[in-house]
Amino acid sequence: MRAYQKILPQVLHLGASLIAVSPQSPDKTQATLLKNFLQYEVLSDLGNEVARGYGLVYRLPDWVRQLYISLGVNLPDFNADQSWELPLAGTFVIGRDGRIILSYVDSDPRKRLEPQAILDALQARPG
Repeated sequence: MRAYQKILPQVLHLGASLIAVSPQSPDKTQATLLKNFLQYEVLSDLGNEVARGYGLVYRLPDWVRQLYISLGVNLPDFNADQSWELPLAGTFVIGRDGRIILSYVDSDPRKRLEPQAILDALQARPG
């Protein structure tokens, strides 16, 4: 999220918006915004409804749930949802006409689309 914050001025200069969607509750989302000094909009996707619509939701296996609990991570508290589901991390560049210009999804949450790829897609878009 911080890497995308760094390119926000260029995104805005190219006439685009930067919006993140998080499974966290609105309170936790607000805390994330403040903690990371984010100046773009982060929306709460309670119950992963948006992510589910894109086929990006998975349920954590029991052994992962137990690991989270042993580490003191209460996912249901963060997400205000008892499902123990998470969305895959994805980045999408969507044109004004609603068409997807660029998409990137990876099952490894440590792998994210490079910010430069977003800028390249915005610069190459028609119109």
